[in-house]
Amino acid sequence: MSNRIVIRRSPPLACEPRRYARLANLIAAPAIAVAPLLTIALTAPQAADLPVKAPAQRPYDWGGCYAGLNAGGGAAGTNFTTTIAGGTHLSAADAAVVGTDGTGSANATGFLGGGQAGCNWQSATVVYGLEGDFDYFHSHPHFINNTDTLSDGVTPFSVTQSLKTDFFATVRPRIGIAADRNLAYITGGAAFSNASYAQSYVDGATPPGTGSASGSKSLVGWTVGGGWEYAWADHWTFKLEYLFASFPTTSGVGAIADTAGGANPLHGSADLVIQTLRAGVNFKF
Repeated sequence: MSNRIVIRRSPPLACEPRRYARLANLIAAPAIAVAPLLTIALTAPQAADLPVKAPAQRPYDWGGCYAGLNAGGGAAGTNFTTTIAGGTHLSAADAAVVGTDGTGSANATGFLGGGQAGCNWQSATVVYGLEGDFDYFHSHPHFINNTDTLSDGVTPFSVTQSLKTDFFATVRPRIGIAADRNLAYITGGAAFSNASYAQSYVDGATPPGTGSASGSKSLVGWTVGGGWEYAWADHWTFKLEYLFASFPTTSGVGAIADTAGGANPLHGSADLVIQTLRAGVNFKF
């Protein structure tokens, strides 16, 4: 029996490619899983460096009710008239002179201050509302005639007239255009005041004549104007406003008399125009 060593060759592995494929998949899987994390890690610092855009601020809302205070100045203008009816103290010629020279105008200025309240509604940039105000306003325009003699050119006379007011108030719709915290508006409505009219007459005739006429009235007129308002805080606004107001005539009735029994009826009247310029502060609820 001979001793022989027999070496057998193993058959080729038909499944080797599949094993290598599985091995490649096992190696690639962690890389695939880590890739998104690596991408986030690399891009995060760059994203942090990008500027952050602030959220857009909403325009100021003018809708709502408010109340506040105001102060400023007012100017009162008055046209005075004098009428002397026929009588026994002054002749027709003298009455005509007094009537002509007792007609004129006067102005007076004064402090104005008080409060206001109202409500606004807003549609897009259009703001409309209703406001009422009441202000202390003392004015006292007065007039003295310029001619000093009656028709004879010798006898002196004097006519003095005045109109006094104590307050100024309005109730007005407003409409304007808003540009965020700025509001420009126009306004108009009813105006209220009071008037006390007084007239006095004196002459140097023989015997001398003296007289007076007076009247008082609660006035209702109209007003127009405009203004600008600025919201310097969410609940606080500041405004500047101009108003022009016109009122009807206030009349007075009296008489001129002398110690001899002579007399003439005396009539006087005065209209009234008020202009105001004021600043105000409102608190919006």
